[in-house]
Amino acid sequence: MNTLITKKAPSFTSSAVLNGKNIVKNFTLEQFKGSKYVLLFFYPKDFTFVCPTEIYAFQEKIKEFESRNVQIIAISTDTEQSHWTWLQMPKEKGGIFGVTYPIVSDVNKTISHNYGVLSGDWICNHDEELKATGELIAYRGLFLIDKEGIIRHLLINDFPLGRNVNEAIRMIDALQYYEKKGEVCPANWTKGKRAIKASHSGIIDYFSSE
Repeated sequence: MNTLITKKAPSFTSSAVLNGKNIVKNFTLEQFKGSKYVLLFFYPKDFTFVCPTEIYAFQEKIKEFESRNVQIIAISTDTEQSHWTWLQMPKEKGGIFGVTYPIVSDVNKTISHNYGVLSGDWICNHDEELKATGELIAYRGLFLIDKEGIIRHLLINDFPLGRNVNEAIRMIDALQYYEKKGEVCPANWTKGKRAIKASHSGIIDYFSSE
């Protein structure tokens, strides 16, 4: 499997729900190129159990993402009508009311496929009938895309494993620090800690702090 790291993020145009209430038909990834970082995350299904915990966790940190000039975008293979209905339901009834970032519909499965997160597969049987093997929904994929539209970090979890939003923020901080300072970030680096400056010979010259 070829990795998407350092590759151009696959473009898409699809229906989405904005601000928890407005359905648009031509939501694009390209609109953010040159102006914002994008944190794009896939989740398996609307009206499930782990998914709303992640969706709310990203919403709770929305100000931190905005302060870093990051646009959050969520995607699943549900329809935009399903997204909209779920967004109108209160949290105590299993809904995701109050979520404001875009939630994109990938009902044709093409976005999930292009990002390498679609579970299951298609096969053609002896009667030339197209069949699905497994459920064609998205794994928990997360992609950090820089302002030039290049994927700089990705993470793909199996269905039962929820993601850590603080780790996503840490990776954004690391990327932006590297872009600003040209220094690389060691294991467990967090904003404000020392980074590494290496010489051309590969030997560490010194540590510095932000």
